[in-house]
Amino acid sequence: MSVNNIPIHRIRNFSIIAHIDHGKSTLADRLLDFGKLVTQRDKMAQILDSMDIERERGITIKSNSATFVYRGKDNEDYLFNLIDTPGHVDFTYEVSRSLAACEGVLLLVDATQGIQAQTIANFYLALEADLYILPVINKVDLPSADVERVKGQIKESLGLNPDEAVPVSAKSGLGVEELMQSIIDFIPPPTTNENAPLRALVFDAYFDAYRGVVEKIRVFDGTLTKNDKVYFMKKNTSKVVNEVGISQLKLVPQPMLSPGEVGYIVTGIKNVSEVKLGDTITHDTRRASEALFRIKEIKPMVFSGLYPVNGDDYELLKEAIEKLALNDPALVYEPESSEALGFGYRVGYLGLLHMEIVQERLEREFHINLLTTAPSVNYRVTFMNGEVKEIDNPSEFPDAGSIQKIEEPNVKVNIIAPAEYLGGILQLLQEKRGDSSGINYLDTQTVQIIYLMPLAEMIFEFYDRLKSVSKGYASLDYEFSNYRPTDLVKLDILVHAHKVDALSMIVHRSNAERRGREVIAQLKNLISKHQFLIALQAAIGAKVVARENISALRKNVTAKCYGGDISRKRKLLERQKEGKKRMKMIGSVEIPQEAFLAVLKTGDNSTKSND
Repeated sequence: MSVNNIPIHRIRNFSIIAHIDHGKSTLADRLLDFGKLVTQRDKMAQILDSMDIERERGITIKSNSATFVYRGKDNEDYLFNLIDTPGHVDFTYEVSRSLAACEGVLLLVDATQGIQAQTIANFYLALEADLYILPVINKVDLPSADVERVKGQIKESLGLNPDEAVPVSAKSGLGVEELMQSIIDFIPPPTTNENAPLRALVFDAYFDAYRGVVEKIRVFDGTLTKNDKVYFMKKNTSKVVNEVGISQLKLVPQPMLSPGEVGYIVTGIKNVSEVKLGDTITHDTRRASEALFRIKEIKPMVFSGLYPVNGDDYELLKEAIEKLALNDPALVYEPESSEALGFGYRVGYLGLLHMEIVQERLEREFHINLLTTAPSVNYRVTFMNGEVKEIDNPSEFPDAGSIQKIEEPNVKVNIIAPAEYLGGILQLLQEKRGDSSGINYLDTQTVQIIYLMPLAEMIFEFYDRLKSVSKGYASLDYEFSNYRPTDLVKLDILVHAHKVDALSMIVHRSNAERRGREVIAQLKNLISKHQFLIALQAAIGAKVVARENISALRKNVTAKCYGGDISRKRKLLERQKEGKKRMKMIGSVEIPQEAFLAVLKTGDNSTKSND
């Protein structure tokens, strides 16, 4: 189907933004039903979520797009370009790139839960991008739905017109047809300069084994056809376009892409490093004078080591990370080595869920068994000579005598919860060294809590405890705020008198002894007994703050002695003791994979991601 005969004033480019589990993917399914992109035979839930891991977890990880034609009430055909976006805070970078290709967004709010933390965060992203925001209230057919209360929150908290809010049930399809017409009526068409040179935004890309790199683009000015020679402004390279088309759940070639349209191009690029998301494409012979957008570069907030269980898989891991980083530019990595784990990579992520998803995608898509060390954050160290250095690996932590000050990253935490749980949440925030920035009531039942707290405290069991004290009703969003001076120390873990660099961590001095005891207790349960006694120690510098012993396996060497003089038994026991002493001197301890995540566990609680 050719879409080039639809004029620009009948094109609508939009995204759906929402908090997790407010029904964004289900609404996208219903819109595609109206666009007649899905036959009854191919129909399935979360059709824009192309990865198995997205379906299993019920979350969107990668943005996706679909183009379809819809006939409005005026009996004219409209071209809809739906660009799906993730909802979780760890994938904000995906959302920002998708919004750059749109003129409007559908802000989806659950009629039973109301406005949540990530609803507000995504609202401000759309506001910064100067997009038209159309509120949509979902799940209105549920018995617990309170549409009027949600309309009041939309007016008070977001400042939007509640009368424009479209009530729908994405699951049953109720109100979706009215929503389609509201998209036509409210979301503006693209604007363009017909005489300007070609400018198209690369908002996403992925690697195809047969085509090479496929770039998803939005054309702003000019037209793009097959065999055009194009110039990538950021990468400073020129390529010939081998194929151009639109995405309708599969790639559909087209003769050209016109201004306002969303589609893809194939240029035969095989090296993923030649593509940069957020780049501007223009014609090689008639180049545009300036790029389209300055998409904000997002720095990783959480770091961990990533190592192949089989050392021979290192080169395979290198190739896999390069391909994964092509459509996940928030992923930052560099080679590193560990005495305990061998060669691997130090990888930076946007959050714990991002870290978990990256590891799972690498294991599933590239069939590599991986080991991830405990996450840490990026600290800023000022030395006595005035030099400033950022460190994200505990092994790089300098001697205490050379440090003038050390600063840790703080995040602005936005929590929305029922007012009855306010006391327990505030107590948790105080325990996590948080400072209050404000408490606002969205209505008589719902409170918004804004706090500044260290990022290192947030990645250590915070989300689990927040869900526990709020009985699962609290929602969380966070963003980087600033660096603040603090008193940090390096906590080393020694196994059999040897420091295990992969188990070291940087902690606040007030928590160091407690954390040391907890980790040692976890390791005692995880490391198997050997033929010799194993000492487990937690130390700050030369000071040991916690110790546990794993007793040796003991063979009963006196079992064969039936009576006789006691000296014979004593001689056998002494001989066994001498043998174990020699073994202790030369013995090595096998540490299981689970031990490297023991630093995240306290008692029966383990850190889990915000799914």
